[in-house]
Amino acid sequence: MPRVTLGCGNFGGVGSAPEWFGRGLGEEAAFAVMDAAWELGLTHFDTADAYGGGRSETTIGRWMRARGTRPMITTKAFNPMDEGADHGLARDRVRRQLQGSLERLGVDRVDLFLAHDHDPDVAARDLAATFAELQRDGLATATGVSNYDAAQLREALDAGPLACVQNSFSLLDRADDAALLDECATAGVGYVAFSPLAGGWLTGKYRRGEPFPSGSRMTQRPEPYEPYRADAVFDALDRLERRAREHGVSIAALALRWLLADDRITAIVVGPARPEHLEPVREALAGELDGSERAEIAGWFAARPR
Repeated sequence: MPRVTLGCGNFGGVGSAPEWFGRGLGEEAAFAVMDAAWELGLTHFDTADAYGGGRSETTIGRWMRARGTRPMITTKAFNPMDEGADHGLARDRVRRQLQGSLERLGVDRVDLFLAHDHDPDVAARDLAATFAELQRDGLATATGVSNYDAAQLREALDAGPLACVQNSFSLLDRADDAALLDECATAGVGYVAFSPLAGGWLTGKYRRGEPFPSGSRMTQRPEPYEPYRADAVFDALDRLERRAREHGVSIAALALRWLLADDRITAIVVGPARPEHLEPVREALAGELDGSERAEIAGWFAARPR
């Protein structure tokens, strides 16, 4: 798997939130992002059936047909595709959802299929059997899970093999550092980090005492990021920005470089809204952090609010 994956959750919506379906990036803007990502060497695209209520997958499918190319593709299922729609990981629903994803993408299989969340109503052995069936039928090359904690991952692994777990991880969200990352490394399971810039908080766009920029995550879906409105976070961000200037890179690039320096992390998922937002990826890939500096930077965020 490439170290950096293009996240397509903002194509035709803002993630899986039904109230944002039909918004987010339109097709022209999404095509521009995919073109720039492909030129940069990002050959793995990450989507889900519920992103934009199916619009993300449809847009990727149209781009592939227009460009005559085929990236590696991750898609997922769990969330409803519309308000009031069903959700979960029951076998028949998973198969139905994946079939819909394949039709929207215009492909006969995906490279990686993920359970988008843990479903307490589906036993781990039943999900493992569904995953094995999808692979046996040639609908998915590999399978994995997303938004699982360490206990849920252990239960899933006891029931069957998994290629990877995809969870939120960044300097500001290190819940998996305590157990799950090491668990993955021990079990030989890949770890893919999404939201590596914490909804824009690690880009320098949010300033202490200043209004949030129009169109930012804090003006669209602020709830997951409210804990970051703290002096300790702004203090750590100030230090990160000063260190980034010393390296001659953006604060976002240094935050990404911090992640890429952890060999337990298989890949990171970035979700740019415009082609120029890929510049920090280019910067991050052009250099490295040594272990001592990585630890120093982590220490600045030790008092993180979550």
